Amino acid sequence: MTAPERVAAIDCGTNSLRLLVADVDPGRGTLTDVVRRMEIVRLGQGVDATGWIAADALARTLRVLAGYADIVKAAGARSVRMVATSATRDAANAGEFTRGVTEVLGTGPEVITGEEEAYLSFTGATAELPPGTAGPCLVADIGGGSTEFVLGEAGVVTAAASVDIGCVRMTERHLRGDPPDPAQVAAARADIDMALDQVAARVPVAQARTLVGLAGSVTTVAALALGLPRYDPERIHHSRIPASDIHRQAVKLLRQPHAERAALSVMHPGRVDVIAGGAMVLDRIMVRFGCGEVVASEHDILDGIAWSLADGVAAS
Repeated sequence: MTAPERVAAIDCGTNSLRLLVADVDPGRGTLTDVVRRMEIVRLGQGVDATGWIAADALARTLRVLAGYADIVKAAGARSVRMVATSATRDAANAGEFTRGVTEVLGTGPEVITGEEEAYLSFTGATAELPPGTAGPCLVADIGGGSTEFVLGEAGVVTAAASVDIGCVRMTERHLRGDPPDPAQVAAARADIDMALDQVAARVPVAQARTLVGLAGSVTTVAALALGLPRYDPERIHHSRIPASDIHRQAVKLLRQPHAERAALSVMHPGRVDVIAGGAMVLDRIMVRFGCGEVVASEHDILDGIAWSLADGVAAS
């Protein structure tokens, strides 16, 4: 049996930059956190409209990444993998981002496809689901720029799709009011539903018996639905939230002005302006695919990246 391997995984999304240093033991099937960090850097600021990563967004990201590089070195991780997703896929100046990351981290980022992102998310979300979870599972990873969908069971993926309906993209494209007006909400709903039609054409979602929701939009809405006095990952992880509660929270968030959302005790400051868009995406997924509840997971693509680095675990 192999000894646990200390690895470092970095996920650079449209909205956040996250780090996981973990001890992964493929033989026992365990992943033990050593360090887990998240910072809102909003790398995808304006990318949907301009096609370019903004200079200030790049500077913010590299500044946080430098701190992560120090943590990785101090922790003694044997291997590092950094994955970049939607905003970087879409940006015309992605090369500038890659050069900056290489200078700071000593290794370049992997700009992966939406399908590759989906597979990593599935691995991270399902590797440690509670025994007896009904399969197949449909994993939905709601990011800043895109949302990934993966259907699978027992570690075997059946189908995957990635569509451009992330919380930042929906906010910048449609939900610009404070709060957004009915016309803006209707436009966002139509955009989301059109994307979900594409998902339904590529993924046999009717086969799914469990919906697993990932990323900050899902876990924040779950925290609100649970009525938590503060953000508590242990309470949120693997909680089961009924569709009616998700819908109630989505409607409430869409109607609240920025100041009211900012005052919510579970709200990260970097999610205040985009949480309504993320909640709306989750709500429309559950309506479109007839899901009665969602299992909220704190484990996602970051954990999938860590698993991919361990001995005996192939990268997706």
